[in-house]
Amino acid sequence: MKPDKTFAGAYTVRVGDINYGGHMGNDKALLLFHDARLHFLGQYGFSESNIGGPGLIMSEAHVFFRKEVFRGDELKVFIHIEELNNISFVMHYSVMRNDIEVMYGSTKLIVYDWEKRKVTKVPDAFIKIMDPLHP
Repeated sequence: MKPDKTFAGAYTVRVGDINYGGHMGNDKALLLFHDARLHFLGQYGFSESNIGGPGLIMSEAHVFFRKEVFRGDELKVFIHIEELNNISFVMHYSVMRNDIEVMYGSTKLIVYDWEKRKVTKVPDAFIKIMDPLHP
């Protein structure tokens, strides 16, 4: 099985997600990505602090809005992974409302040994599960 994107969760936009412009703020979009990432990793028995030994640290994040997002909107988030290499990968997020993409983005995640406080190799257990998932 090699899906284009994997479902990573549903989310209802709350009043606290809305900024002074009356729509979801970019900071809340990153929180949405974070929540989806936790759910996505959890589906495969991983967490941000353990992907088969080491954890993850974010080195880069991008958010792109296609449509405004409002309080009460029901969103679905889909994730896929690209650029999986020895020490990092890029996680892409597609956020849908009624089958229309309202925002998308990405985070570059570095594999990190939190005890030694240094970058380390992507564990084989993670590659075994994630490599077939990226297009």
